[in-house]
Amino acid sequence: MRKVALVGAGVSRFGVRKASYRDLIWEAGKACFDSVPAVKPKDVEGLVVGSVMPERTAFQSHISSLAAEALGIRPSALSARTEHMCASGTVGIRYAYAFIAAGLADLVMVLGVEKLNQPAGEEAILNMGTGVDREWEASFGLTAPPCFALAAQRHMAQYGTTEEQLARIGVKNHTHASKNPNAHFQKGATLAQVLGSRMISSPLRLFMCSPITDGAAAVLIASEDRARFITDKPVWIRGTAQALDGFQLTSLHEDYAHWPALARAAQSAYRMAGVTARDVNVAEVHDCFAIAELIAYEELGFCGKGEGGPFAAQGRSDYGGDVVVNPRGGLIGCGHPLGATGVAQAAEVYAQLRGEAGARQAPGAAIGLTHNNSGMGEHVVMIYGRDAG
Repeated sequence: MRKVALVGAGVSRFGVRKASYRDLIWEAGKACFDSVPAVKPKDVEGLVVGSVMPERTAFQSHISSLAAEALGIRPSALSARTEHMCASGTVGIRYAYAFIAAGLADLVMVLGVEKLNQPAGEEAILNMGTGVDREWEASFGLTAPPCFALAAQRHMAQYGTTEEQLARIGVKNHTHASKNPNAHFQKGATLAQVLGSRMISSPLRLFMCSPITDGAAAVLIASEDRARFITDKPVWIRGTAQALDGFQLTSLHEDYAHWPALARAAQSAYRMAGVTARDVNVAEVHDCFAIAELIAYEELGFCGKGEGGPFAAQGRSDYGGDVVVNPRGGLIGCGHPLGATGVAQAAEVYAQLRGEAGARQAPGAAIGLTHNNSGMGEHVVMIYGRDAG
């Protein structure tokens, strides 16, 4: 298999946008091409678009072809859309990686885009229920917030995790987002504000939850020869893995504080990359809710099982700690436009490993990790390196 690298990245402004679905594609695509002047749309051989709900929110299907035409790309090797709920963008990156590693293409764009706040906020909430089993769970109220609240309650009962420890993650990510001009929220938050925000599903309060967000992100992925021709600072894809334990909540392990699929995916990605959790300098993890980031600390191996609460409270997931987690603000601070999230995570790691993250820069970042989950039972992990390994 050939070595594969990121060579360009761009992100639109995230938030409740008046911009159309096509506008968001244009914004992220232009930002990506602007980041690498050596590449023009005509050079790109493939396009993969991660998008979850365009049929319901943009009233549009045939998404990859629409995006290709909008960006001036004429795919000659690959054109596809990935729909895998919250992990759609990262799954798209895995498709492009595999295609290039196999020698079927040399330069592919992966774009994630979502226009969720349409036609109305109320319908956006209804639409999000399609990401779980609508017939057997969502229709009875078991949507994402109560599902993750169950995980939080179990973690609290089993390990003594506190609401304040969860709130510290909200504070950190809102603070990081205040340094990100593309983030949904940019005002930061104090501990008092997080703990004083309204309860969504106990113990998860508003500022511990990610918002429904419009946005797009794009990355350019290249084979080794093409990458070295395009840039003198490629960011290499060193490892990747995906694992699934179940779709329905009742299919998962009865202990919702343990996510064994994430642990398996992480260990597989680490092995492929030839690194360990201790080598990771910066990580973009899927903090759809604060408890998700806390459990990710444990399953990714940043700390022991049950130690996620103290790990957060002691600042070990922040600048000056063991690993800088979610420097762009994560989903909580930056927002969660589903199909765009995994691509935006990759764009952030790309900037971090090139030393171009500005006020968000993690000192000496050489190994980066991204993690997406779709519910509690499915996880995707990517490992990136400043060196090819």
